[in-house]
Amino acid sequence: MSPLVHQLLRVVRKGAVFAYRRSGGKVGGKALGGSPVLLLTVKGRSTGVARTTPVSWFEHEGGYVVVGSGGGSAGDPQWFRNLRRATTAEVEVGRQPHTVTVRELKGAEREQVWHDVVIARTPAFARYPAKAGRDIPLALLTPVS
Repeated sequence: MSPLVHQLLRVVRKGAVFAYRRSGGKVGGKALGGSPVLLLTVKGRSTGVARTTPVSWFEHEGGYVVVGSGGGSAGDPQWFRNLRRATTAEVEVGRQPHTVTVRELKGAEREQVWHDVVIARTPAFARYPAKAGRDIPLALLTPVS
């Protein structure tokens, strides 16, 4: 990705986060395909700087399954790479902030959640693995009591 495109995407992301927070999720609270969006804040794995990104999510077992699709890009999104190194993160669903524990789903559990939760609720995700040339990672974010 060129530096100019990277900068443009950063500006767009910041605008989306601002609009989501300002409206309590009324603006930017749904992704294409209708899946809900939350704001995920996680520290960078190298910098330690917390960054906030809007991501699609699905309710599962009292938590939030997030999909590291990157719109079908060839590599995992940076926010998901950072999430892999985190034990906790922050999410905002509408105006409700939560501290969450982080667990990447693997193996049979990932396959079951991919098919029975993600694809069942938003069939458009089914084309992403072929487009990306990779398995799309999933993580379960569970609110801390």
